[in-house]
Amino acid sequence: MSHPTTARSGTAQASKAGWLAHPVLSALLAVSWLALSHSLELVHLLSALLIGLIVPRLIHPFLGAANRIGWGAALRLSLVVLYDIVVSNITVARLVLGPQSRMHPAWLEVPLASSHPTVNALFATIITTTPGTVSCVVDETRGVILVHALNCDNAQAMIDDMKARYEAPLLQVFRQTDAAQKGNHA
Repeated sequence: MSHPTTARSGTAQASKAGWLAHPVLSALLAVSWLALSHSLELVHLLSALLIGLIVPRLIHPFLGAANRIGWGAALRLSLVVLYDIVVSNITVARLVLGPQSRMHPAWLEVPLASSHPTVNALFATIITTTPGTVSCVVDETRGVILVHALNCDNAQAMIDDMKARYEAPLLQVFRQTDAAQKGNHA
């Protein structure tokens, strides 16, 4: 049997959560419900609204705090990543179809600017989805991502490019720029 104080604190925590503590999750649940129902009838719209509001509130104690996202930076980063995927596919196709002597594979240690797990996981994911590079290990104890590059003439330039094009915007998306600057000055 739970102590009355514990029960009250759980209720207080749930009420502090608000109805839209996780707005992205609420939107995804609502859209998913509408996609599964294949209908935009009023009953399905109301069901989607209720699911989007109630489910995140019920599971709030199991979720961490919602990340505050810089949506402008997220949109810019998405466009950069999409552009890089298209350009990299063409570059990799030329490399693979050309003479093997043009390829210069390399292992790179890309230092992490943040210990934010979401930033680092997304950074590794973006590296992996961009053809020509594959992240194999996020070594949080050493603060690096090990990356295999299919073709690398200048390792430091490639590392700097990944950090500027992907990591710096991710830090802006998750509003981690202050933490990264403190880590760089230490």
